[in-house]
Amino acid sequence: METFESLVRSEFAPKNTFLNTASSGLLPARTVTALTEATRIRAEGRPLDPLFEDVERARAAFARLAAVPTHRVAAGASVSTYSGLVAASLPAGAEVLTAEDDFTSVVNPFHARGDLKVRIVPLERLAESVRPETALVAVSAAQSADGRIADLPALREAARANEARTYVDFSQAAGWLAMDATEHDYTVSTGFKWLLGPHGAAFLVVPEDFGALTPLLAGWVAGEIPWNSCYGPIAELAHSARRFDISPALFTYAGLRASLSLIEELGVAAIHAHDLSLADRFRAGLATLGHEPVPAPGSAIVSVPGLGAKQPALSAAGIEVSDRAGHLRASFHLYNTPADVDRLLDALSV
Repeated sequence: METFESLVRSEFAPKNTFLNTASSGLLPARTVTALTEATRIRAEGRPLDPLFEDVERARAAFARLAAVPTHRVAAGASVSTYSGLVAASLPAGAEVLTAEDDFTSVVNPFHARGDLKVRIVPLERLAESVRPETALVAVSAAQSADGRIADLPALREAARANEARTYVDFSQAAGWLAMDATEHDYTVSTGFKWLLGPHGAAFLVVPEDFGALTPLLAGWVAGEIPWNSCYGPIAELAHSARRFDISPALFTYAGLRASLSLIEELGVAAIHAHDLSLADRFRAGLATLGHEPVPAPGSAIVSVPGLGAKQPALSAAGIEVSDRAGHLRASFHLYNTPADVDRLLDALSV
């Protein structure tokens, strides 16, 4: 019987100490195989049906991770695209509440509208800042810059009490943190970070009634019968969230489908326990070195103020982390080990 460790070991063989999943995850071996097969299908002129089937299998797998029915999941390309779609649904003058320094793809489309009232508050004050005038709260479940986790239960209660909608980006959480998209109006996640897929895929979860979204970006794939929707305006939009699909990058979804199968085999609960044990080991080690990370309990992302300048030297030594506004950001995922943590700590002690 395969264990967590043996399954991970069979899928990953990094040539360095990779602690940068918050930027992009490593591709499992099965994903590389799927990508290779996808390119062969194209190169050999075979029908593309298996690649379109991969889009649907990836959609269904993400729906299971998000705890929603498949018909509530749209398949697209990026978080910013879907942020723009949500922003376009709001009436002029609507108030949007966001967190300070949240990821640009989440918040910028609301600023770009030009006719919305975007209010920015510290993450810790987000729930208490919701008010009757608030139409939408947009926030990342886990902050890209430093791993801080939003108090989503408190936000949900505050939003419901004030009849505001919520838009939550799970890009830095899906894959290691339990996700229940039924608790929010809209959720979004990219696939190339903790979900371990190639770049170029994102999922939007919408309410059963579509949450007043207009399928402004609808192309042929958004039709109820896509192959009958190739010419002229779409006569019948998909009856599901697929009406918000964007023509898929087929290679990407072929790879992502394989990556999601690994996440499901390992289980988010087991991944969560593994990732947090390493993050906590790093935090404890930092304390012995006299460094204090940004407080982010329960997060797989650790940000250390003042150490970002060490990133180039660490990379040269084969340790991959990020420099985010002068903070060193390390992120721990299923392919990392205690030895990886200790190697980074040793390098920081010099």
